[in-house]
Amino acid sequence: MLRLPPERQPVIISARRSAIGRAGGMFGDLNIEDLAAPVMRAALENAQLTSDQVNDVILGNAAGPGGNVARLCALSAWGDVSVPGVTTDRQCGAGLEAVIHACRLVQAGAGDVYVAGGVESHSRKPLRALQSDDGPVPYDRAQFSPKAIGDPEMIEAAETVAQTYAITRERQDAYALQSQMRASSAQTAGVFKAEIVPIEGQATDECPRGNLGLDRLAQLRPTTKGGTITVANACPLNDGAAAVVVTSIARAQTLGQSHGLAFEDAAIAGVDPKLLGIGPVTATRKLLARRPDLALDRLTHLEFNEAFAAQVLASLDELALPGTFPNPEGGAIALGHPFGASGAILVTRLFSQLIRSPAPEHALAMAMIGIGGGQGITAAFRPVLIQGSSLQNIQE
Repeated sequence: MLRLPPERQPVIISARRSAIGRAGGMFGDLNIEDLAAPVMRAALENAQLTSDQVNDVILGNAAGPGGNVARLCALSAWGDVSVPGVTTDRQCGAGLEAVIHACRLVQAGAGDVYVAGGVESHSRKPLRALQSDDGPVPYDRAQFSPKAIGDPEMIEAAETVAQTYAITRERQDAYALQSQMRASSAQTAGVFKAEIVPIEGQATDECPRGNLGLDRLAQLRPTTKGGTITVANACPLNDGAAAVVVTSIARAQTLGQSHGLAFEDAAIAGVDPKLLGIGPVTATRKLLARRPDLALDRLTHLEFNEAFAAQVLASLDELALPGTFPNPEGGAIALGHPFGASGAILVTRLFSQLIRSPAPEHALAMAMIGIGGGQGITAAFRPVLIQGSSLQNIQE
């Protein structure tokens, strides 16, 4: 049942995303605001709201140009100078953090209409350099952890997880193939059509490959000598955006909305940066310790960010969840991982599964994501009937 009064109960009433492009691919010439603005406009229009009703725009971004990306995208979306914006950077968890932050603001009574999500353009990420006495020293990414603790590259950390948790190459390849087959089948069936906003005429995810087989995957060389990570059991580099509209159930009623995705709770936790892929395990356990009613044996839907098959499988093993359970329509290994947007894409996928399609009785959904630097984030949601009820009808 609802734990908060209608004025403080957050609910997502709209969720849209762009198609996900390969780095240097179909969105390679677009600036970051060109990806986010159309998605934000569509999400707000779907909610039957206008920009002057938005309390704030909260967007995640990890590798972008700096500055306040959210404000730039808000101005690009509506040209309304009254709409503020704030940008979150929790790296791969930034988009999910933005959605959670919007929900927490509704819970606190700070406002009742937020556009939240994330955007990333790997194609247009800036070149970076540190100043030194010898001139600029280029670097690829920011430092996530002190050297004394360890600050591994993502592939190195994934290999460490695979070794520590005994995740074989065969299991990783099988999981990657599952993601590709599911995404390709969903794409062919038009499952993603309702959530994707066409941009520059592009409305189809660029990366799914339905022509793969285990034999072909087994022939690929690991990215490191003696390792298990390959280009096929890891995510590609991508461009994309996603946005949701978060409001209160009371406000959703006045808008005539019939259904929504109600925010239950979320948790963030830190882990050893050398084992960053298992961050969702610690975050989920932290959430369940506070909210035992969200027990995993009640979980019906799970969207888990697939940066690497190794970390997904290690986390699922630790949580006693089967590898066939998450991402029924494919995940980031197939669809792509636009860093700052990926967490919001997980929520958009849950919205499609639970709101655009009839929700099963007693549905409980979670989004989980591991984060560079050794963090994990888990958020829980339930479908809710907004109209014609006593507001006690979130499925238990």
